[in-house]
Amino acid sequence: MPLWRDRRFLILLMLGFSAGVPLPLTGFVLRQWFAESGLSLAAIGFTAWIGLAYSFKFVWAPLLDQLRPGPLARFGQRRGWLLLIQPALMLAILAMGQTDPVRAATLTVAIAVAIAFLSASQDIVIDAWRIEMLAEREQGYGLAMYVWGYRGALLMSNAVGLSLVGVLGWGGMFAYAAGLVLVGLLGVALGREAAREPPAALGWLARINAGVVQPFADFLRRRHWAAILAFVCLFKLGEALAGIMTAPFYREIGFTRGEVAAVSGGFGLFATLAGALAGGWFVARAGTGRALIVTGLFQMLSNLMYVWLWHVGHSLPALTTQVFVENFTDGLADAAFLTYLSALTSRAFTATQYALLSSLASVPLRLLGGVGGGLAAALGWAWFFVATTFAALPALLIMLWLLRRLPPADTAPAALTPDPAGPS
Repeated sequence: MPLWRDRRFLILLMLGFSAGVPLPLTGFVLRQWFAESGLSLAAIGFTAWIGLAYSFKFVWAPLLDQLRPGPLARFGQRRGWLLLIQPALMLAILAMGQTDPVRAATLTVAIAVAIAFLSASQDIVIDAWRIEMLAEREQGYGLAMYVWGYRGALLMSNAVGLSLVGVLGWGGMFAYAAGLVLVGLLGVALGREAAREPPAALGWLARINAGVVQPFADFLRRRHWAAILAFVCLFKLGEALAGIMTAPFYREIGFTRGEVAAVSGGFGLFATLAGALAGGWFVARAGTGRALIVTGLFQMLSNLMYVWLWHVGHSLPALTTQVFVENFTDGLADAAFLTYLSALTSRAFTATQYALLSSLASVPLRLLGGVGGGLAAALGWAWFFVATTFAALPALLIMLWLLRRLPPADTAPAALTPDPAGPS
């Protein structure tokens, strides 16, 4: 049977869509709402901490893997948990739309934290089901379908959602976003789980040792592991600091919600996918280490486009140019970075180590990203974006140091040959 006719890939498209819906609602969309509500730049910057649930999801991942989902266990371990998590996620999104950030911003943030927790939990279950659903030779195509669903959801939740605020209001927009999660529920209904052995009857200490301690210990036995980890943590720092503040930045220049949605949504998605495709091609030809240096340099310098836009002012052609450069270079860098993360994992701990590394990579970004609002208020927009440009420099210097001391084949276990396209 041709792969495109296999129902499992349609299911992964749906699950990827469901996974992508909540992310903008606790990120760019929320910051746009706060900016329009008149909250301070410092308060908007602190919203970066809402996403810490994504950074620490490995903490409760063993629970979702080991514990049965109560009465819904008859649907299977993965489907049962999704049938619990996805309706709760929809209700939380609906509830956030009924809050008023002007009068009770704390309540809005509290519900956003709940959405992030449920969304991170959904990611854990979907990732596990995706790996179990497909044979090794099918994983690449399955991941591609998942990513396209995910990116499509970002467009529907972000750009289309913001364009609907003028018609439906913020409450109606969040109700629309909650309805998008139904696509994931349909995927769960159509899906079937692979047969799996029941979890071994291990004590909690044994489970923690197998699920967390051993993957960490394996990584810490590598040469120059501290430098590798420092690079992983810092590579996206400049991008994160700048990205947190784009919504209030665009608003201060004078761009309307509709203009931002039209340019940064659909056009930005196209630029990101084009950059990721070009990045995958470049990684395959230049090698992961060299690609990280080149694409990281492009990603770093792209932050200067914000400085240029600040001096140009309200200009749709300038906004389009800035969004294209920013998203294209981010896609380039993502292809190299995610390939590198894949190459760091051992076959014995592939899923766990990837979850741990991707989580750890985002911890400093969200912690430090939370001070972005204060920095922007203190430095002014132009100097703030200059500072975010230089924030990316330490990671590039660390990678240059690593390339001189570790041949690319020594960065990962010798048995692993990473997919040049990388995961997403």
